[in-house]
Amino acid sequence: MRLFGKKALLLGIVSLTCLAPSFANAQEAAHRIAVVDVAHIFKNHPGIKAQVEKVESDLKAYDAQLQAKREELKQAAEQLKAFKIGSAEYAAQEELVASMESKLRLDMARTRKELADAEAKIYFQNYKLIADGVKFLANHYKINLVLRYNSEDMDLANGESVIRGVMKNIVYHDESLDMTKGVMQYLDQSMKTANSGAINNK
Repeated sequence: MRLFGKKALLLGIVSLTCLAPSFANAQEAAHRIAVVDVAHIFKNHPGIKAQVEKVESDLKAYDAQLQAKREELKQAAEQLKAFKIGSAEYAAQEELVASMESKLRLDMARTRKELADAEAKIYFQNYKLIADGVKFLANHYKINLVLRYNSEDMDLANGESVIRGVMKNIVYHDESLDMTKGVMQYLDQSMKTANSGAINNK
């Protein structure tokens, strides 16, 4: 389901020409190719960052609960020492420890999957929004090809950063062809419209 309506986007079209003046001017010069830094958007857009931070906060909270449950399991295992091996009390406590351990493992697997699914959903939904934004701007500026690029600068002290830099598909582009800021503003408008609709539906 789309998180915004056509009317809301049409209302925002007035500001589109102000999103990136140099970008608009470049299109007037008959450029029909643009670039977008998707990784930068995911890393820096406030709305997306807030969603990811919420999942990370939930994970930290769960880790704290998990630590407490592990401590309970440890204490239950320690209590085995108070019973004689082979006794009814030992067997009962051993069964309790096994049950606690099994329940903990299942709970860990379920919760971590739920959190991983929640994070995947964030990236899935926001990537669709980014793609919609790219399409919207491309149609508006009559662009027929948008390439993904990475604006990260290479860090000589970071080997992985250097490798990513060397492997960049786009070696050079005119900055006026970068629609990243425009897409981020498109996301702002989309999320604002979605939040407004959610409030009105309450």
